[in-house]
Amino acid sequence: MLTPKLVASRGYPLHYPENTAVGIEAAIAAGARLISVDIQLSRDGVPVLFQDRSLERICGRPGAIHEHTADGLRDLYAMEFGRFGYKFSGTPIMRLAELVELLQRHSNVTAFIELRRVGIGRFGATTVATRALQTIEPVASQCIITSRSMEGLLALRRLGWQSIGAVFDQWMEREHPLIDRIDPEFLFCGVDSLPRWRRPRFRRCRLGVFETSDPEEATRMAKRGIEFVHTAAIGEMLTQLDSLQNPR
Repeated sequence: MLTPKLVASRGYPLHYPENTAVGIEAAIAAGARLISVDIQLSRDGVPVLFQDRSLERICGRPGAIHEHTADGLRDLYAMEFGRFGYKFSGTPIMRLAELVELLQRHSNVTAFIELRRVGIGRFGATTVATRALQTIEPVASQCIITSRSMEGLLALRRLGWQSIGAVFDQWMEREHPLIDRIDPEFLFCGVDSLPRWRRPRFRRCRLGVFETSDPEEATRMAKRGIEFVHTAAIGEMLTQLDSLQNPR
């Protein structure tokens, strides 16, 4: 049976705050060999793991990542109070440099690192791309950089980066005016946006979707040539896919 390569989306957000060390370590312990994270820049240009434009949902505070220095972010906690209450109080916002250290400890893990558009809009594509590349240099072979910002991906290509993934909410968005110049190695889109009646293909891209916690849907994606499936429930999905492959 064809099985997809599961990507632990933002760590293990079914059980842990997203984009945090505790969640990423738990995903790896559960068997993840592919993870995805999001990065933005602090006010002083330090890459940190964070998805949202606002601090509200994750940290329970107003404002944005780029309004705080990296040291100032130490006073905020990525605890996702709305989902977990005080269970993860004291959980810090993770720096990209800390993810690099984690990847050095787990040389069999590959990270998809998404440059968020909010940071690119604030600091510019070249600055964000440069800071990201400088930080991940020790583990470059374990990293694939993605973005919904085509300007961000073009900046990566101009800087010589060779493992690039374009991210689109909808499959139909893939023919962006800059896509020829970017020539991405990977393409990701929403699982529900794929064409229903034909096998999806796009240029030389290895294809992935986000996201599902349904093992049967993930298996259907693999049968259609989708290589990567993002999931918030990495441990459960690995267990269930194993059961489908090896029924007792």
